[in-house]
Parts: sequence; structure tokens; C-alpha cells
Amino acid sequence: MNVLIVDDEVIIRTGLSTVIQWEELGFRLLPAAESAEEALERAPAEHPHIVLTDIRMGGMDGITMAEKVKQMLPDSEIIVLTGYDDFAYVQQAIRGGIGDYLLKSSRPEEIIRAVMKAKQRIVSKWDARKADNMQRRAFRSRLLERLATEGIDDADSLEQVPQVLAKLGLPHLPEASAGVCLQVLLISVQGWGDSRAAGSLLQFAVDNMLGELLPCETLRRRHDIVVLLRAEGRDAGALRSKLGRISDKLKCVLFTAAGSRVTGLGQVPRSYREAVYTASFRGFAGTETLLAYEAVEGREGGRTVCSKEEESELAILLKNGNPIELRHFVQKALDGEIADAEATPVSLKAYSDSLVVAAHRWLERTAAALGMPQLPRLPEQDPAKRAQGDKHPGDGPGAEGQGDLQENLYLRLRVIMETYYQYVSEDGVLYIKRAIAYIQDNLDRTLTLQQVAGHVHVHPNHFSEVFKRETGVNYIEFVMRERIRRAAEILSETPVKVSEVAKKVGYEDIKYFSQLFKKYTGQTPTEFRAGREGKQ
Repeated sequence: MNVLIVDDEVIIRTGLSTVIQWEELGFRLLPAAESAEEALERAPAEHPHIVLTDIRMGGMDGITMAEKVKQMLPDSEIIVLTGYDDFAYVQQAIRGGIGDYLLKSSRPEEIIRAVMKAKQRIVSKWDARKADNMQRRAFRSRLLERLATEGIDDADSLEQVPQVLAKLGLPHLPEASAGVCLQVLLISVQGWGDSRAAGSLLQFAVDNMLGELLPCETLRRRHDIVVLLRAEGRDAGALRSKLGRISDKLKCVLFTAAGSRVTGLGQVPRSYREAVYTASFRGFAGTETLLAYEAVEGREGGRTVCSKEEESELAILLKNGNPIELRHFVQKALDGEIADAEATPVSLKAYSDSLVVAAHRWLERTAAALGMPQLPRLPEQDPAKRAQGDKHPGDGPGAEGQGDLQENLYLRLRVIMETYYQYVSEDGVLYIKRAIAYIQDNLDRTLTLQQVAGHVHVHPNHFSEVFKRETGVNYIEFVMRERIRRAAEILSETPVKVSEVAKKVGYEDIKYFSQLFKKYTGQTPTEFRAGREGKQ
């Protein structure tokens, strides 16, 4: 807090400034003022929270100055410095708003006590205002959510809407709002990272800009922002332009689902329901960032079952075990359905599920034909969705982006493909043997788990689990052992320098290679070679 000392006597100013360690008490001492006029001139810019002032000064007196300071800075606290002769005057001033008074002869501890009391009074006012603001914001949020999602029909609440949701500029008489044009938007934002903190900060920034650019009231939720817009005289182009400004300014991506325009407060829930429905078509929007209810209403749904030809093509892809071809199949299949002018999120979800069901049937038939025991239970839910948190009202089939739709279906089919190669194919771990052969042929190169898993077309996580089960050691340990085994062979059979041996098995750092070699063989490379030569 800022403290300002005002006195026309230099000895008083200096004494009060130096006798108390203001910074240690948590205060910032402003340069002392020599007169009431100087204090008033500086107050707007320096914003003193506590003013210590003499009563009698040349020019304006301290009481008059205190009244003017309180007009400018209502939360400020004034402590007057007085002599014995001014008691009656000071007591009257306290009733007029002066916070406290001190004798000029007061000891430092008395001054500190008075200043700390003044600070406590200021903090109490701030806390009370903060609590009041929180209550107001909470009430506003509840009122806006109720108005949008279920509607308001009681007279008391309707009378509060124009005042509480003031940015809409509604008439103060509820009946006069019947002709006002309103519209609900649901806005989702992306672009500042996947963490909840980053998402919350981005939402806050978008919310602020919405309030600056549009006559609207907003409600931030975990996954989206509900916007109640005063829509009169604004076309979709103007709205798209302002949303684009926000996106460009904040370097983020906005997707906006717009309900239809309605007239009057009573119709707002209908616009909200339409916005929720429209938001479920996000996967159909492609690069479009503003989707209106009128663009999707009346759709009857596309096909819900894949064709026999698609089922046969999918079976061949799953048996071939090529993830890249599987991904292309998924993209082509979903792009075709999304392009259907009648398709809906529900029909697209059903079509996607039918592909998964077809893949399950193929896997079960193949396992039965080979006399395999019962297969492990496969996940029923989309792998990408199992890690997601709570859903919000805009969620539903298709609420995610088009890329997410494709990824979810691809991952579900990929699990079936890998299950086939693990349990059903003629050699369930054939790819592990291929991986080992690849490792042994490339010991002089970088060999990451992801690289080797990609070579045999298996997901890295699944590859890691099966590799350890089949070899008895984890991937990194296996590669190290193979490299030391090969190094031992080279040392035994050739006169190649140790540094060259290290490079032939993938190690540039000779010291590190020697340490590993000794760890696995009990000897350094030089000792190992000498021992072999001695036996010959």
C-alpha cells in the first residue's frame, strides 16, 4: 500500500519518513508533499492509500484536503496530525470521514498502530467488495445459464435481466423486450496447448474480446463459451469477420455453432438447443469456422451400415497389417459419408460403428476357422475418448473435429488389426522375429523403439509389450545385449581397433562403449581380446 505524508514543516516530514521502517511493514512510502495543494495534484497519479497530514498548513488546511482526497479516492484512509489545541476540531472531522488522528508528539509505535488499523480498514473494504462482486458474477452466470438453457418465466427474474445482463441493452420493462432479436452461439477454442490451464487462459482472452466487439453476454464453461448476442441488424458476414479478428489476434482457432435468431427472451432456449445441435456437426464443417443451424436443420441422416464391398476391402486391409493403408481406407470412407447432404452425427456414428462391427466379425470368423480359443475382450469405447473428461451439452456424435472422427475410427480398427497379428495369424509373433532380424542387421545405426515398431507396422506401445513378453527383456536391454554380443564377435574374429568396433555396433563414445562392454562381459574390450588371443 502507498503512504503519503503531507506537512509544511520539513522536520515533521523528515521525521515521519525516517523514524519508521515503512518497507519492512509492507508499505511503499511516496515522496512527502509540502502542501495540501501539492498532495491533491499528485493524488490521481500516485494513488495514496493512506495519507498522514497535518491539520494546520499554509494555504489549504488538512481537513479540507482530506475531504477532496476522499472524493477522488473513496477507499483511502486519512490520519491527521494535530496538537492539543485542535482536539475538538479533529473530533468533528472524524465524524465527517477522517479515519484517525495522532498527536504530533506520538511515539513511533503509536503511529505504526494507527497506520496498521487504517490498512485493516482498507483491506476489509476490499474484501467486502470482492465478495460482493463474486456474488454478483455468480448470480449473473446463473441467470444467463437459466435464461439460455431452460428459460425464465417468473416476473421477478425477468425484471432483473435488463440490469444484470446490461451488455444486451434490453428495455427495462420485460414486456418491451418481446421484439428484441437475440441469438445463442456456442464457441469452442483451441490453439494454446492441451493443458486445462492453457485452455482456461485462452477462453478468458476470447471472452474479453467478445465483450469488446459484440453486444453480448457470455458464460465460460469448461469446453465452450455460451454467447447470448443482441443480433439485430447483424448479418453472418459481419459476425464471421469479428470472430476472425479474435482468431487472428489471439493466434487460435474458433469454431462457432449458431442457433437461429429469435425474438424475445422467451425464445432464447430454442436458439440454445439449436446451437447445441449445430455444434454436434463440427466434424462435418471442414475448414468452416461458423456453422449456422439453418445449414443443418432438416437433415434425415445418411446410411448407417457399411456395404459388403467395404466389409471385404476392410478384411483384406486388416489381414495385410499395413496401418498406412488402413488409415487411407478410414479417411476415404468417412469423407464419403460426410459429403452426403443428408448425413447427421447420429448416422455417421452408426456407420462408423458398423465398420468396427464388421471388423469384429471378420476377426471372430478367422479365429474360429483356425480353432483358436476365445479372443481377449476388445475395448468397446473409442480409444481416443477413454482418456477424455466430462462431456458438456454440445458433445455428441460428431461434436469433435473431422480429424478426430477419423482418428477415433482408425484407432478402433487398428486395435483389431494388432489383435489379429498377436493371437490369430498363423504366427502371432511373426513381427517380433522380423523386428529382431531388423535390429541385428542395423546395429550400427540408431534403433529407436518407434522406428523398429514402424518397420513392422505395429503400434509402439503394443510392440513394446509383446516384445518383452516374447524375448524376456525390454527393448532397450535387448538392443544393448545384441550390440555387445556383436562387438564380442568382431573383437574375437578381427584385428579391428576398439574405436572402430564401437562404431560398428552403434556407439560413437568409446568410453561409454567400454563401460557397457565391461558391464556385460566383466572385461574391457582390450582385456577381452587379449584373453581370446591367449587361448588361441
